[in-house]
Amino acid sequence: MGVTLGVVVLTMGTRPVELTALLDSVRAQEGSGAGVRTVVVGQGAGLPELPGWVDVVELPENLGIPGGRNVGVERLRELGGADVLVVLDDDGLLPRTDTFRLVREAFEQDPGLGIASFRIADETGFTQRRHVPRIGSADPLRGGPVTAFLGGGHAIRMAVVDQVGLFPAEFFYSHEETDFAWRALDAGWRIDYRPDLLLQHPRTDPARHASYYRMTARNRVWLVKRRLPAVLVPVHLGVWIGFTLLRRPPLAGLKAWWGGFFEGVRTPCPPRRPMRWSTVYRMARLGRPPVL
Repeated sequence: MGVTLGVVVLTMGTRPVELTALLDSVRAQEGSGAGVRTVVVGQGAGLPELPGWVDVVELPENLGIPGGRNVGVERLRELGGADVLVVLDDDGLLPRTDTFRLVREAFEQDPGLGIASFRIADETGFTQRRHVPRIGSADPLRGGPVTAFLGGGHAIRMAVVDQVGLFPAEFFYSHEETDFAWRALDAGWRIDYRPDLLLQHPRTDPARHASYYRMTARNRVWLVKRRLPAVLVPVHLGVWIGFTLLRRPPLAGLKAWWGGFFEGVRTPCPPRRPMRWSTVYRMARLGRPPVL
């Protein structure tokens, strides 16, 4: 039968036109038909009428990005599961009809592949620098092994989820993919950036969210407290404080960032399961040691 796919889409119900277009592009994938289970999770909001082939989960409250994804994963399991989980933003679009075929082929041909990160580009084909998951070359068309993946469009082998666990629901928003990526790498899986897996997505500024600075800082501290060897924790945080100051955020943003930083220092976010030093070395060889 080959690799089976399950799709999870989160929505707040505010983008009905975009959501419909995304689902149409999912349905248009080569060989998808009814064989691709698709779950739409409504985060504390009513949803528009959706096609009958879509399974809908309406939550009474917004559980955040990782919490909502976890609900989608569990629903897929209830429906019979899938070999590979595909997560897509509700305002994204699959402009090519061969994307799911390429995903299947990638995971069929390489049993060591744990996560495939899509390329995200706007309607003009432009990819923002922050959407290229590597340090150094910003060329969005150069693929290969990386240490991170993009939240808006990615595919994860369900065996990875079974082995390392779900997304960290406590994070709510920001750095949940990094936490998952580090666990996957530490378990021996590979992450590939695949520019041929294209998700069309409007160009956005992450700081548009009011809680961006606080959540980014708090979750960064939680991330390293959970996942890094103790000696690397202050190194990582020192580097990120320097990066943040160099970027010169607005005064209100900087104040919120420091508030989130000290919230992360002050509050626990278990479990603490630091990665192995061999994983630190592997990440460094891939061009992104976990202090950057």
